[in-house]
Amino acid sequence: MELLDIARWQFGITTVYHFLMVPLTIGLSLLVAGMQTAWWRTGNERYLKMTRFWGKLMMINFAMGVVTGIVQEFQFGMAWSEYSRFVGDVFGAPLAMEGIVAFFVESTFLGLWIFGWDRLSKGVHLACAWAFSLATVASAYFILAANSWMQHPVGIEVVDGRPRMNSIWAVMTNNTVLAAFPHTIFGCFAVAGSFLIGIAAYKIAEHHRNSGHDDEDRKLWHGSMRLGAWVGVIAFAGLALSGDVQGKLMFEQQPMKMASAEALCHTEQPASFSIFAYGDVGRQNCEDVKSFTVPYILSYLANGDFTSEVKGVQALVPEYQAAYGTHYPDDARLGAFAGQPIDYVPNLPATYWGFRFMIGFGGMAALGAVAVLWFTRKGRFPKGRWWAPLAVASIATPFLGNAFGWIFTELGRQPFVVAPNPNPSGVDGVWMYTASAVSSGVTPGEMLTSLIALTAVYGVLACVEIFLIVRFVKGGVAATMPHEPPDDEKSDDDTLSFAY
Repeated sequence: MELLDIARWQFGITTVYHFLMVPLTIGLSLLVAGMQTAWWRTGNERYLKMTRFWGKLMMINFAMGVVTGIVQEFQFGMAWSEYSRFVGDVFGAPLAMEGIVAFFVESTFLGLWIFGWDRLSKGVHLACAWAFSLATVASAYFILAANSWMQHPVGIEVVDGRPRMNSIWAVMTNNTVLAAFPHTIFGCFAVAGSFLIGIAAYKIAEHHRNSGHDDEDRKLWHGSMRLGAWVGVIAFAGLALSGDVQGKLMFEQQPMKMASAEALCHTEQPASFSIFAYGDVGRQNCEDVKSFTVPYILSYLANGDFTSEVKGVQALVPEYQAAYGTHYPDDARLGAFAGQPIDYVPNLPATYWGFRFMIGFGGMAALGAVAVLWFTRKGRFPKGRWWAPLAVASIATPFLGNAFGWIFTELGRQPFVVAPNPNPSGVDGVWMYTASAVSSGVTPGEMLTSLIALTAVYGVLACVEIFLIVRFVKGGVAATMPHEPPDDEKSDDDTLSFAY
């Protein structure tokens, strides 16, 4: 394997794994803050139990997200140092804001929330919950601003061949991040909603096996499941609306990515949306590809009308070659790519199926949420043995939808790591090929060693997280509520006694 291929596999594996934790942390932290608000307003102990139980699972996930996220920062220096040199003047600002502003606030108030149950007033403690929850959202915005600049560079000038930021406001209000941010947050809520549904369904089924009585715990799990279902339905509606906005922007900014997402090899007017295709999608002429399509829909998704033209891959390749060249620079740092022809077409099977898996798994999660609302109406719960295992399995659907969405977004940008603006003026006139971004001082053997080591460590961390979550889920509410000591063991000195 080439050095570039190994570096991309390494970054892809660690990024996708890390992003499994991110949406659950963001979505669940906001829901936990909402549960605590309900307890603060009503005094109902059921909401307190919900806050503590789901808060415990959120903390486990948060800790794993921090551990896996640190590696992402290191890779910019280890595997992608040429990229860091090129974009450091721009990329460093939102990353620094995420670390100094968002993460510090997030970790500080999370610590106060964890250890402040019996030491802070209810109002102050609730404020801590909202502070760290909103800080996770701010953290996501800063990271998305950095990623969106890679998708659509703005707010810079080129000095000595390198981009230099001249407007942080332009970077932070990039229309790409303004479209990506709500889509990402709705995705986080979809993950959290499905998480509530699956675990609550398991606990209700466990409750029926053990007792079958309609007690307070059953109401708690039933309420959690209904909450997750409503969150999932609303999240999917938000994903559909924000996805439409984001899709139209992608057709404008990265037409090759969206043509590849549809395996649209030839220009069509009006253009049909492909639901399913079979044949060799990887061939750029698509002559042997058969596709089930919906007429006119792709024209609407691209331009907001049902009659407009959508350019195909074969029409876009000459435009890209005319704008950005036909061959890589004859630079020794590019290794095997030096002086070679540039393939502007991303991996068609990966982009085509990634786009469909993103939509498909999101739709499955939404249908599951609707089914939960129907089957649990008026306090009911299905009695079949199939229900709980199916609900637990459904937890994976929004996770997979998020993962495939990011795979599509990043692979569809190739061969660029910083995608150029397609406007005739060039706007900021900056782009960078992925082949130019990888560290030139690292050997394939060293990169492969780090890939294997990181994958193995992440595998161990996955086992640890699953073990901890399963342990506390089985323990239920009792495992997360503080234990009152006997009266004869109580002491005035409770300095080291914590609620968690």
